[in-house]
Amino acid sequence: MLLFFLLFVIGVTGIVVNRKNIITLLMSIELMLLAINLIFIFYSVAFDDIFGQLFAFFILVVAAAESAVGLSILVAYFRVKGQIAIQYINLLRG
Repeated sequence: MLLFFLLFVIGVTGIVVNRKNIITLLMSIELMLLAINLIFIFYSVAFDDIFGQLFAFFILVVAAAESAVGLSILVAYFRVKGQIAIQYINLLRG
């Protein structure tokens, strides 16, 4: 259980500390989702209930879709601007 909490804290720390690279932010968000999935699976096995595993599977599907959309937007932005710094993403507002 401590390992799951440590993974979540590492993900939060990655978001708080690194505010310049969007790829690191996406990886930190995925690490946090992984920690939450591990908690759901741990409690699902501990209480002999399938709903935690179903919830974890649903979160994995949503996280995969979120990663695909986020990375595709990032690639399109990099092709137009030539950089992926977060400070310039506000320029996308139109």
